[in-house]
Amino acid sequence: MPRVRKGPARRRKHKRILKAARGYYGAASRRYRLALQSVYRAGVNATRDRRLKRRNLRRLWITRITAATRQRGIRYSQFIYALREADIELNRKMLSEIAVADPGAFDAIVQKAIGKGDKAA
Repeated sequence: MPRVRKGPARRRKHKRILKAARGYYGAASRRYRLALQSVYRAGVNATRDRRLKRRNLRRLWITRITAATRQRGIRYSQFIYALREADIELNRKMLSEIAVADPGAFDAIVQKAIGKGDKAA
């Protein structure tokens, strides 16, 4: 049986990595070994930062809701508890959007949550 070498397969692999590394600074975009390391690190960072992005957005939403609820004389934790008690299922993203875009609707949500919570107590 003839000896098989990796010519075409290796070329395809190298081209795929170098294409992914296009735009990187210096030799990292031109040399396979450096490009491979850079592409791998980029993947690791991208995976980590997707999680960080979600975390940061959630913090932003909570901050917005906190500011909106304080203006209406209730603390954030009390508001979230009142929502749960009133069976109002709105996530923090939607609550923050409503608080910023439509303060009147947010007032109504707060009143409904507080009113329902008082009856349960």
